[in-house]
Amino acid sequence: MAGDRDGSRDRGRDRRPAGGGCLRASGRVHRFGDDVNTDVIIAAQHKASALDIATMARHTFEDIDPDFVDRVRPGDLVVAGRNFGCGSSRETAPRVLSACGVAAVVAQPFARIFFRNAINSGLPVAECDTTGIAAGDELVLDLDAGYLEAAGTRRRVD
Repeated sequence: MAGDRDGSRDRGRDRRPAGGGCLRASGRVHRFGDDVNTDVIIAAQHKASALDIATMARHTFEDIDPDFVDRVRPGDLVVAGRNFGCGSSRETAPRVLSACGVAAVVAQPFARIFFRNAINSGLPVAECDTTGIAAGDELVLDLDAGYLEAAGTRRRVD
């Protein structure tokens, strides 16, 4: 198949690094609801500093969760309801989440454009039922094995 040898073929929904590997993340949940728009992940007025992702990251979720950047720690996970990342194709949205230390985003399901932008920028994403997962819960996400564990219960992830 063309492109296989150089690793450039389309990997579809496979979120593992090219050449194998796995992703296992564990961390605290930052919970959001349905229809979280890319404009609230990173507002347009902060896009002027697009060359400085660290500066932009200080404004992540500031319109809906002003304390997010103070609470988030490296390895934490963002968990949301339906249609996370809807709205405009703001490629910086997944980049600011990574810059804040977010290890992965879990939703049920994602807005398609955010899903692709996240994969393209290297932010792991997983789709599963997020009902019952609350802010502050500790999660384990294993994309290689295909599960998310919350409060001792495993859920299959896509």
